[in-house]
Amino acid sequence: MKIRHYLPLLALPLLPGAAFAHPGHDGNGLIAGLLHPFGGADHLLAMLAIGIWAALQPRALKFAMPGTFLSALLGGFLLGANGIGLPQVETGIALSVLLLGLLIASAARLPAAVSLALAGVFALFHGHAHGAEASGSLTAFAVGFLAASLALHLGGGLLAAAVQRRLPLLTRGAGALIAASGALMLV
Repeated sequence: MKIRHYLPLLALPLLPGAAFAHPGHDGNGLIAGLLHPFGGADHLLAMLAIGIWAALQPRALKFAMPGTFLSALLGGFLLGANGIGLPQVETGIALSVLLLGLLIASAARLPAAVSLALAGVFALFHGHAHGAEASGSLTAFAVGFLAASLALHLGGGLLAAAVQRRLPLLTRGAGALIAASGALMLV
């Protein structure tokens, strides 16, 4: 497939509903969980950004970063679902989008421990928001949002891998757009 086939994906931050994914949800259980990461730009961009950032990393981190993110996402989910508070969740989510965008735009290669710690902290906030808003069967909801998040990680990673080889500035530009979206979320 040619690079130009992937270019429309860069317009995702401009789609309607780009505020936050946290107003009411239709459906419950598995379907609600599957749809939740697609419901707002904050989660959608963060999930894609983790995949993109992981694709830019050395081999060992390409899979460890999304794995760490998903594990911490589940941990945050359990906190939120059990009513255990986490301070400044929405701010943490917006900051994660901003910082992930900056990391992609700068093609940052941090030490593995720092990269994994950042991915884990970012995921706690996103997972908490998912858990606090889960509906229906918590297990089914968790399976749904973890599967959807993994799909978005893979999508971001595949997109970055395809584009990075031929048009590395396009990947950095996508990072800049993600960072700008995160900055707007903070306003």
